[in-house]
Amino acid sequence: MRRGLRVESDGVMPAAVKGTVGNLPHELTSFVGRRREVTEARRLLSVSRLVTLAGIGGVGKTRLALRVAADASRAFEDGVWLVELGELDDDTTLVDAVSAALRLREQRSGNPEVLLTEYLATRQLLLVLDNCEHVVAAAAALSETLLRSCPELRILATSREPLAIGGEAVLRVPPLTVPEPERSSLQGLPQYEAVTLFVERAATAVPEFELTEDNHVAVARICRQLDGLPLAIELAAVRLRVMSAEQILQRLTDRYRLLTVGSRGAPSRQQTLRLCVDWSHELCTEEERELWARLSVFAGGFELDAVEGICAGDLPVENVLDVVASLIDKSILIREESGPAVRYHLLETVRDYGREKLQEAGEYVSLRRRHRDWYEQLVVRCESEWIGPRQVMWISRLDAETLNLRAALHFCLTEPAEAETGLRIAAALYPYWRARGLLREGRRWLGQLLGRHPGGASRERIEALYVDSVLAGMHGDREAAKALVDEGALLAERNGDTLMVALVVHAAGCCAMFAGDLPRARVCFEEALAEFRDKGSLLQLTWGLLGLALVSGMQGDGAVAKMCGSEIFALTEAHGESVYRGWSLWAAGMAAWQRGHLTLADDHVKQGLRLSHLVDDRISACGALEVLAWVAVGSGRAQQAAELMGTAEAVAQTVGNPSTVYPNLLVHHAECEQQARAVIGDRAFDAAFDHGMHMSFDDAVAYALDEQRPEAVSASNGATHLTRREWQVAELVADGLTNKAIAARLVISQRTAQGHVEHILAKLGFNSRTQIAAWIVEHAQDPHP
Repeated sequence: MRRGLRVESDGVMPAAVKGTVGNLPHELTSFVGRRREVTEARRLLSVSRLVTLAGIGGVGKTRLALRVAADASRAFEDGVWLVELGELDDDTTLVDAVSAALRLREQRSGNPEVLLTEYLATRQLLLVLDNCEHVVAAAAALSETLLRSCPELRILATSREPLAIGGEAVLRVPPLTVPEPERSSLQGLPQYEAVTLFVERAATAVPEFELTEDNHVAVARICRQLDGLPLAIELAAVRLRVMSAEQILQRLTDRYRLLTVGSRGAPSRQQTLRLCVDWSHELCTEEERELWARLSVFAGGFELDAVEGICAGDLPVENVLDVVASLIDKSILIREESGPAVRYHLLETVRDYGREKLQEAGEYVSLRRRHRDWYEQLVVRCESEWIGPRQVMWISRLDAETLNLRAALHFCLTEPAEAETGLRIAAALYPYWRARGLLREGRRWLGQLLGRHPGGASRERIEALYVDSVLAGMHGDREAAKALVDEGALLAERNGDTLMVALVVHAAGCCAMFAGDLPRARVCFEEALAEFRDKGSLLQLTWGLLGLALVSGMQGDGAVAKMCGSEIFALTEAHGESVYRGWSLWAAGMAAWQRGHLTLADDHVKQGLRLSHLVDDRISACGALEVLAWVAVGSGRAQQAAELMGTAEAVAQTVGNPSTVYPNLLVHHAECEQQARAVIGDRAFDAAFDHGMHMSFDDAVAYALDEQRPEAVSASNGATHLTRREWQVAELVADGLTNKAIAARLVISQRTAQGHVEHILAKLGFNSRTQIAAWIVEHAQDPHP
């Protein structure tokens, strides 16, 4: 039974339990004002399942949404998740964007919207859909579908216009409060949000800045002239590095006078924002303006090497860093820490402005092609170094570059005669898509690119058919996988390259393995492996060895499985690789388990799980958790086995079930589940399974590796901390009673019962009632008050 959202007498949604689940970014600058809007948004969120923050560009809708979401996060058991829609190319990618933000790297076939709905159906979760305006119809349709089917889902949207569906509560986001002209005193100015924002950002730009009798009137007028728009105010405040407040005010006044003969049809605040950005552009040097325009080619964030490789133009590469630093100083470019490398990004309004300038200069298409070419080189280099010590770095880099990679692929789809380059990029991304479980995304790009490619027996098309076939098979679409293999076989024969033939034969082996035709799969893998040894890359050799290791293990040929696994391990360990070493250890552990060597199996699989966790390869981790459950059953640890099966199921819901890759898994799972139930009983098994289902991925890995996390420590000592009444409440929770039913049973108020449940959750370090139920079963025999 999940908790419902409480509404206090004042209508504000309170915190339910402490939780950190989600993907909200940390605030990098202070949040100023908005007390009324935050309070009202939270109130609306407590009574409406869809709240839209509507307003013009630059008014601060996103920042307000993030603050409201952060404040409300403890009320959502399954977290608060931000979905950034500003970079979507079209309506069709909306579901993919939501699934990606939720980290649903599924590999099952089926309608993506249905799969997303099924995933959210029982979760208590807040989705923040940011920047809906350019996909408003699709966002409205998806929101309505999800809200109808997912009773504990709530959505907080930002848009320049409401979604206009039933049940929507709209909060118009106004500009920051500004002082009345000629009525502001130095002492009274801090009460106005716009002034506070200006002063805080000014102090960042010029640390000695403060409001004085000499400048306070100018500051008040600047804020008034800018209509309290946060972006405009921040851009103006940074000019204090080179101007006084009076000079800034004079420039703004002059510019506004010119604007009155401009676009009268545009809303006044859009004119104001445009003017501010336009003015910032004029204050830049020619080099800064040129680089600003060229930086607009990026989607999302980017790193310095990409700027140097794509945007330098006539600017000497050694000078690029100085111009980038200058744009950061002028608040055109935003710097953000991202692991070992610094990344940059443009605000949406600033990027749109730069793109207009790039189009006016006639450079837009040529810069997009340079952008595509640079990212093609990046992914090809990544693929060539995948079996190597930089693999973890490459995975992190591709994670960060997702939007730019999609933009490069989109260019290949929309520009004539570019599809073949797109096929090269997509094929090179295969190891990354596979490790990340992005099977459907890979298939979508490959399907579109193959459809636009003129055909022929080119190496690019054959490699793309190979990748698409394997992804389709892992996704459970066997018919599509076979059709792609058949086309690849015809083209490979025409091409005449024996390595291309081997790739297609390997794909045929994957198809046969996924279909359970193990003899044919083994023949194909052996044939392909021989060619990979002779002519293939390290990556292709690893693919060949892994395929043979898996299928021989399924056939019970432990000697060959062990030999292939050992070779993969030696090869990958020597090169500092992690992903396939993790897969090889999982396969070796499974083979050891089948031979009855439980200690060896436990050791191998745990090593593999550590590597899978390191690179966040959840397909491999899911299989490892499942095998560790089987080992636990065989070792007499049925309770732990049930929890591990629960953790495996939770991971499987985000990446798909590894039984697609290893068909015998379901049979072994059923046998081990039956054994565990026979030992501890159905009720204890179900409670433990549910406990595992509600662990986070990190918690699940720590539990499987016997590395107890802090939450578990508090739970293990919880028996001595619960009062007698709390024990009674916990036992009733385990029996499935609601707060209302508990209150009736114990003759207490519902509010008191709810308070007891929250205290129990806090003491035990849990975040769900199912965890309490599992804990009660485990500690039923412990002495208690």
